[in-house]
Amino acid sequence: MTPTPRTAAPAMNPLGDYAAVTEYLYALKAGGLKFGIDRMQRLSAALNHPERHYPVMHVAGTNGKGSVSAMIESILRAGGLRTGLYTSPHLVKLGERVQVNRELLSEREIVAYANELRPVAEEAARFAADEHATFFEFMTAMAFLQFQRRKVEVAVIETGMGGRLDATNVVQPEVSVITSIGLDHIAELGGSIDLIAREKAGIIKPGRPVVIGRMPAVAEAVIREVAATRGSPVVSVQEAYGEALTGYPLTNLEGDYQRWNAATATLAVRQLPASLRPSDEVISQALQSVDWPGRWQRLTVGGRRLILDASHNPEGAVMLEKNLVDLVATTGRQPYMVAGVLGEFRARALLEVLLRHAQAVSLVTPHQSRATTFDEMLALIPPDRHALVREDSLERIFPDAKTCTLGEPGDTVVITGSIYLLGEVLERIEPRRGAREDKLQDF
Repeated sequence: MTPTPRTAAPAMNPLGDYAAVTEYLYALKAGGLKFGIDRMQRLSAALNHPERHYPVMHVAGTNGKGSVSAMIESILRAGGLRTGLYTSPHLVKLGERVQVNRELLSEREIVAYANELRPVAEEAARFAADEHATFFEFMTAMAFLQFQRRKVEVAVIETGMGGRLDATNVVQPEVSVITSIGLDHIAELGGSIDLIAREKAGIIKPGRPVVIGRMPAVAEAVIREVAATRGSPVVSVQEAYGEALTGYPLTNLEGDYQRWNAATATLAVRQLPASLRPSDEVISQALQSVDWPGRWQRLTVGGRRLILDASHNPEGAVMLEKNLVDLVATTGRQPYMVAGVLGEFRARALLEVLLRHAQAVSLVTPHQSRATTFDEMLALIPPDRHALVREDSLERIFPDAKTCTLGEPGDTVVITGSIYLLGEVLERIEPRRGAREDKLQDF
């Protein structure tokens, strides 16, 4: 659906095509991150609050928020509801961020929305110096409008970073969800579990239930404290399902942590009003057909078993290790590993795991300004393990969509680390996705 231009906005020369729009959006992105929701509140008000026209499920967390969002969407759609899904970042195409019934926002729609929103954003920022909407806020506004105009019956909105000051936090959700708490984005959110938990807990709204996944006790205590001050009931995965994994819901996404995520998604949809709440049978069936690439995703390329898994922080590295132990036990062979990350803090935890389980490690540098270089990663590896690693490139590993040069047919190749690296791999091995829009990936 092509959005209807707003007649009240000041006139300006339109952005003529998709290339012009992406350049405009990149200019916004180059302005960097700006925390706070004042800009988004002004922009939403100028748009007559499109986010208030449909029920919202708001999802935050250090890890698992994307998977839980995808699971919730799958359940609601299987229950016959028209769904909106807003996530970030994208793997390949910008339109992945905004989906209605899993239909990506088209280039044509992005062009139309950009031309509609640009003058509105300028007007909203007129009396506030350096307060123009950021790239993420611009995309959030696109999502809000698309969901309103496509008449979604429920929107699943994933936070970008944190929660309290995230642009998405202008919504008034039916249910808030906090999937997990771990150490990541510590420069922005704080250097301790309790500080990060307090930022994530900022999405809790007065009187609305909050569902929490498995997390450290100190994090849970903070979230319960915030919820109590807001009169919000807390629904806990650990209380509902206990410690034994056998009692957790099954899902087609692999890994113990995905069963934890499935439990979080299940409890979240059960908090919805009766008119929106799917049956237990629908929930169980929908969890077997969740589409969420890059989470222990299995493919075959050149006779090699390929596994793509985004494990971009210490908590993710712990989950990765569990999967690698199971993989080696099942196949009887150590995998070849390909890794690329953003930041030394993330690289350190990931490399410790890889060096314990890999037959060989190819280190590549994602095409992102914050990417950790080979030399920086090598400096984190003990000298006696240097022989296990090599500097590599995806161009050499995947020279075309049907070829993998690591190992031999029958071997397993695990690609892990940054979600951006996985996007680069999918662009090479699944060319139907189109050219990767990497300039707009970060944030």
